[in-house]
Formats: sequence, structure tokens, C-alpha cells
Amino acid sequence: MEDGHRWKDKFTDQLCKAILFLKDEKECNNFLEDLATINEIKELSQRLEVARMLNDGLTYDEIAEKTGASSATISRVKKCLNYGADGYKIILKRMFKEKK
Repeated sequence: MEDGHRWKDKFTDQLCKAILFLKDEKECNNFLEDLATINEIKELSQRLEVARMLNDGLTYDEIAEKTGASSATISRVKKCLNYGADGYKIILKRMFKEKK
């Protein structure tokens, strides 16, 4: 792929477009419930919270205690925050008024 995302294909593009068609939080909740397992949804939401907490300067121990995330998950999210495609940064800035 020319944009560097090796995981992208016509199906992932379709998923992204589907998400953009959702009108509100209720529609999003309904879509996620049909699309993924409860554990998958909870894991994704946990990662977003870990990213928010890292962005706010909390320590691994504080984050693990408050979210139940493993140090491996926290480390992975931190790596994405520092070296990823800036997806977390965009959302954190828009949703939580990024502090950094």
C-alpha cells in the first residue's frame, strides 16, 4: 500500500467508511455490539484510556491500577503514541484537549 499501512485492504477501507457513516454514540454502540465481542470492545476502549492516561503523564503503575491493563499493553500503546501513525494523538487532541 502506498500509505505504508500493510494491514489495509478493501475490507478495512470498508470498515473505516462504515464507522464514518455512524451518526451518534448510540449508533456506534449498536454497530460495535454487532461487529465485535464484548471483550474486543473493552480491549479497544481500555487502550484508548491508557493512551489518555499516558498523555496526561501517569505512570505505568498508576495506569495498570486504574485500568487493569498489563504492562505489555501500556508499553504497546506508548510505542504507538511515540512512533505510530498519530491516530491516538488526533483523537486525544479532539476528545480530551491534549495537554502536551
